[in-house]
Amino acid sequence: MTVPWGRVPGVSASHSAEMTWPEELGRPRAGFLVILLSFSFPGAYCELVVSPVGPTWVNAIAGSSVTLAVSFSGAPDPAVTWFMGDLPVVTWTINSDTPPDVAQRHRGVLRMERDGSLTFVNVSLGYTGGYSTEMTKSGLNKAAANFTLEVFENIQSVELSVQPDFVKEGTERLTLQYSMLRGVVEKQMWFLNGGEIKPSSRYSVEQRSLVILSPNRSDTGRYAVLLTNPFSSGTAHVNVTVLYGPDEPVLEARPAQPFYVPGDSLSLFCQAEGFPQPTAEWAFGGQTLSDSRKGVLNRTNVQTSQGGVYTCTVFNEQTTERRQKSMILNVYEKPAGNPMCSVRSANVNADLQYHCRWSGGTPQAQLSFPALSDTSSGAGNFSLTVTASDYFNGKTVTCVAVHPVEENKCNVTASGPVEFLPAVRTTVDSEGKIVVAIHCVSEASPKAVVSWSKGSEAVASGTTYQIGSDTAQLKIRDYNVSYFLLQNYTCTCRNPLGSQRREIQLGGPSISDSSLFPNQDGTIITLTWEVPPTSVVTGFDIQMKGPELLSENRNGSQTRGTSNTYRTIQQKPGSARSADIFALNPSLTYRFRVIPKARMTEGEPSEVHRIGPGEGLSGPAIAGIAAGIPCSLLFLLLLGGIIYLCVYCNKNKSRQTRYPVSRAVEKAITTQSDTAPHNLLTGGLKSQPDYNRFQQTPSERSVALPTFVAPPPVRVATTV
Repeated sequence: MTVPWGRVPGVSASHSAEMTWPEELGRPRAGFLVILLSFSFPGAYCELVVSPVGPTWVNAIAGSSVTLAVSFSGAPDPAVTWFMGDLPVVTWTINSDTPPDVAQRHRGVLRMERDGSLTFVNVSLGYTGGYSTEMTKSGLNKAAANFTLEVFENIQSVELSVQPDFVKEGTERLTLQYSMLRGVVEKQMWFLNGGEIKPSSRYSVEQRSLVILSPNRSDTGRYAVLLTNPFSSGTAHVNVTVLYGPDEPVLEARPAQPFYVPGDSLSLFCQAEGFPQPTAEWAFGGQTLSDSRKGVLNRTNVQTSQGGVYTCTVFNEQTTERRQKSMILNVYEKPAGNPMCSVRSANVNADLQYHCRWSGGTPQAQLSFPALSDTSSGAGNFSLTVTASDYFNGKTVTCVAVHPVEENKCNVTASGPVEFLPAVRTTVDSEGKIVVAIHCVSEASPKAVVSWSKGSEAVASGTTYQIGSDTAQLKIRDYNVSYFLLQNYTCTCRNPLGSQRREIQLGGPSISDSSLFPNQDGTIITLTWEVPPTSVVTGFDIQMKGPELLSENRNGSQTRGTSNTYRTIQQKPGSARSADIFALNPSLTYRFRVIPKARMTEGEPSEVHRIGPGEGLSGPAIAGIAAGIPCSLLFLLLLGGIIYLCVYCNKNKSRQTRYPVSRAVEKAITTQSDTAPHNLLTGGLKSQPDYNRFQQTPSERSVALPTFVAPPPVRVATTV
């Protein structure tokens, strides 16, 4: 709030007059303080607001003056711009000394008021439309207000006409149209026999007319139109007569049944009102039935071939009008089997086309997809196309098949491509070229279309590359296996619901796993093997090492050979994954392996598989035995020497004197015993014979001899 200069806020004028002289001296100072505070707090003008003064929808008569009035608050002297539609026509800054800027072509009509309102002087019809004003002030948000101006002329000399002049019931349309000398109509109202006509499926109110579709006898009467605007009104009348007949035929079957079976009898009736009374006749299969002139058709012993559409035609000679109506005579036959559903790609993988088929029957079954459309359907064979989206991925859609005898249904589910593993198959063509066929098949509904690329370039069919008609297979032809090992291929499976992509790096001939399975007798084996999915293989060599296979000779006996090197006994194509080998001797040992090949290029052999009773001695075992034989012989020689020494010592013990001897002799014997082990150093020479033994009597010989203890064998072994 702005405070007047020299007045203190909150103090009335009468009270101010009673102030003393010192107080009066403080008034300018207080006013200055208020002004200073107002400039110190910019929140004093926080928002610019523009408000219409009066209605925003303004009606005006042509030639008058009218003002679109506004008021504003929140800021002094804003900039104002008025727009006619989107076009600015007047701009001005309120309280500015510069006059408003009015568009050249509107200067005689438009005028800006001091408060920002817009005035139209002698307004014409061309100024009908929408107007808006915008006010702006630096530092504040823009404010705006909208108006609608309608300019009218007085309605004069209204007339009403009818087209066509001669109206018959059944005519396509009857049009009542008004015209006037001048005026602008805001509202038109139509009346029949004093009652207002409301727009409907038969009555259509257009810009200057009333249209009656398929007029009938009830449309005969007095029609009037009332035209109004805010400043005037006008009316006109006209009488309309409609000729009628025949009415729509009424068809009936007696006895009335939902359907009939062969052998039934019935009658068809056709009646229609009109003046004069119309004639009626029946037609079936495009042929008029002469026995139905009076509108009654009799059918006895009806057959399936007589079921179908029967049409009755009625004719009024007065109006020369004809009417037809058909009915279906149902002799039912159910379609064979059950309905079948499918989904396809449409419009270059952009849309999904759902298809339903249930052919045959009388009549054909009506097919529809309620989940996709409430209005579309077809008979016997029906398709519906929808825009593909994630909503349909994995969604089960049901086709409802409706037949008078039975209702049936089928389901179909659309799904995007899933992850897959490419399959590689290698062959050799008649020219000796390696042919690598890559298959990329991703489970999808509808079926996925496959595109191929090599590196970053698309692959097209030609001499080297051939793409199958279903796009799922790529064939590559070349003589040299190394050509395939340098290429990196990509296949992309796509349908309207998505895509999956896999890269294929071809490899040389190799085997990833192999196994051997013998039969119970050991006379037959089966070799199996696996190949890496992307390996280029055109064939396999089955190799064996060991005895020759048993074979029948001419006299029926069996022969046997042997071999210490691998030899090829069978050759298998690249598609093979097993081989059977017969005529094995279960008492012998065989070794087998598989060699993968790409034409003449061989890959690494498979694992070696052995079958037979034993392995035999390996090379290291034989070398160990050869080195151990000399050591064993030396050990046996030492053992023999020890045994011999023990026997020898026992012999010496048995030869000792068995009678008492003098201490000198005992000493001599003891001395000899101590030195006995050293006799071994002489090469094992025998000791001197005991001559006393020969002179002993038998009784003396039975006397126990002194005990002799032979040297310990360990000591002897240590000495040796």
